[in-house]
Amino acid sequence: MPGFSSQHPAKLKVAAIGNSVTYGSGIADREKYAYPAQLQELLGDRYDVANFGLSGATLLEKGHRPYTQTQQYKDALAYAPDIAVIHLGLNDTDPRNWPNYRDEFVGDYYSLIDTLRTANPDVRIYICRLTPIFSGHPRFQSGTREWFWQIQALIPLIAETKDTGLIDLHTPLSRRPDLFPDELHPTRIGASIIASTVYSAITGDYGGLQPAPVFADHMVLQQKMPVPIYGLANAGEEVTVMFGNEKQKATAGADGKWKAMLPAQKAGGPYELNIATADTSISISDVLVGEVWLCAGQSNMAFPLRDAVHTSAEMREAQQAASIRLLHMKPLVETGNFAWDSITLKKVNQLNYFSGAWQRSDSVAAKDFSAVAYYFGNEQQEQLGVPIGLIEVAVGGSGTESWIDRYTLEHHPQLVTMLPNWRTSDFLMPWVRERTDKNLENAASAKQRHPYQPAYNYDAGIAPLTDFPIKGVIWYQGESNAHNIELHETLFKTLVSSWREKWGYDFPFYYVQLSSINRPSWPHFRDSQRRMLSQISNIGMAVSSDVGDSTNVHPTQKKQVGERLAAWALAKTYHMRVPYSSPLFQDVEFSGNKAICTFRFDKGLHTSDGKSLRGFEVAGNDLVFKKAKAEIRGGKVIVSSDKVPEPKYVRYGWQPYTTANLVNKAGFPASTFTSFTITAK
Repeated sequence: MPGFSSQHPAKLKVAAIGNSVTYGSGIADREKYAYPAQLQELLGDRYDVANFGLSGATLLEKGHRPYTQTQQYKDALAYAPDIAVIHLGLNDTDPRNWPNYRDEFVGDYYSLIDTLRTANPDVRIYICRLTPIFSGHPRFQSGTREWFWQIQALIPLIAETKDTGLIDLHTPLSRRPDLFPDELHPTRIGASIIASTVYSAITGDYGGLQPAPVFADHMVLQQKMPVPIYGLANAGEEVTVMFGNEKQKATAGADGKWKAMLPAQKAGGPYELNIATADTSISISDVLVGEVWLCAGQSNMAFPLRDAVHTSAEMREAQQAASIRLLHMKPLVETGNFAWDSITLKKVNQLNYFSGAWQRSDSVAAKDFSAVAYYFGNEQQEQLGVPIGLIEVAVGGSGTESWIDRYTLEHHPQLVTMLPNWRTSDFLMPWVRERTDKNLENAASAKQRHPYQPAYNYDAGIAPLTDFPIKGVIWYQGESNAHNIELHETLFKTLVSSWREKWGYDFPFYYVQLSSINRPSWPHFRDSQRRMLSQISNIGMAVSSDVGDSTNVHPTQKKQVGERLAAWALAKTYHMRVPYSSPLFQDVEFSGNKAICTFRFDKGLHTSDGKSLRGFEVAGNDLVFKKAKAEIRGGKVIVSSDKVPEPKYVRYGWQPYTTANLVNKAGFPASTFTSFTITAK
């Protein structure tokens, strides 16, 4: 038969080499839907894709099923591929393999690459970072987790040393546990994501120029910090970024990613940001430079300005604040007491839960935006005189665990247990689990995702923002973690440290202490929040117990809360000489029948209503607290009770809904506290 003419070149042969993920284990009709078959569809007639995957195969030649001793390996060499895609290493995490033979992994990988090059010296080889093994896997905590990441760390080094391509199959799938029914093998949809990832790596086609979604008209860029402008483009494309008099170039890598760094900018604007390749140009207009704050949490952060206590003048100001820009990442659907439909369930699984675009603070944008965040930003803008950008990402009812990334949770000795079987776990508040069950009533898959799931809100809402510079975070959350105060302390500290690690710097983190409501655990929770002020660096706490509601978890007086958060930022972040903190319990001395309390931030202590001090209690060694009289003398509070002749402990604001009335000169209410703590031994 005659050979192919120049009009009909020979097909490029693509060998998919790997284990059960390549083979398509667990996928119905795998001959059609395993990733190599779907890759064939994407690549088209110019390519011939052959599946040489084998379930259970190890890269290690001394492993329990070494790939190099199989028929699939022999067939792959005989195929003499033009392109080889290798995805091996998952089974090497087996305790029969990695503990004994880990030192041979690199050399065995080199040998596999060399033999493929012997079969065809011109072969293009791509090796792959591994697809995920999720925390429900039976061997996850006993060794697989650590061994998996040791292998992941070696793969880029092998690619660099042997001059192969590197395909990251982990990142596109690491936020999709719903696609791994047995924690290891992807579904047909998971296989399609692998196929698309490999297709783009082979062809360099990433869909052309696409700045990250956060870059849009009316945006605010953080001042006084280098500003990365980033996104996707086809591999090798040169991207030109123009901003004012600045011009920077970047080249899209083999993974399609590009990043151009603008030098630090001064506050001002509006400007135009232009991003272009040889055949595409994108202009982003009305860009300001100023201060950018991320505003996150649950329903009290999401509580809209229109529903807060406000005056007509305040609303008019909010609707005309051109120097305040709002990025409201609205949830796809609320987590109300109703079942979600199939379309919503699908979008939630796909992480398409938040959407929004930068807007000027106008009559439409402002009224639906977070009241706490708006009042925070408005005070900042008035005092600093620079543009303010506010990014709201909040979900009613969400727990702290939903805002922490999966890797961090997986590697925490306690929090890792929150991930598998989370819908039946006592780690989550019963109400949270019940509401989840109601929302997911129509879900067909046991792996259906939900914004109350640990890591979900990080995956869907925070992860897309971590390359975008911010000045800091304001946080209003905790209501859905008040059932387990000790767990929340671990969660909150982990949240703050993990977010700072993701952004790469120690930004300020200011949070709201829970207000007052008739829920028994809240005094303990508020005191826990107070104590964490001394346990985490660069944080601050706005007390809100004086603006609570005895029956409503959503108190409407949000202006005070937002402005108290702003006071922390103005004083501690921007170094303005303004009062910023509530009185905070410092120490107590006992003399006779009196408890003598001292406070930090105690200037001008008085009562908020001009009446006698309320909210203090004392107890003796029996730990039975009794209502006490209290008076302010020389900047200290003297507390006593006729029923406690020898007090040993004092507490304040210890009612779930408190009317305690101690404030300082600035009018900031004193925080709940107790001098008694239980120390476990």
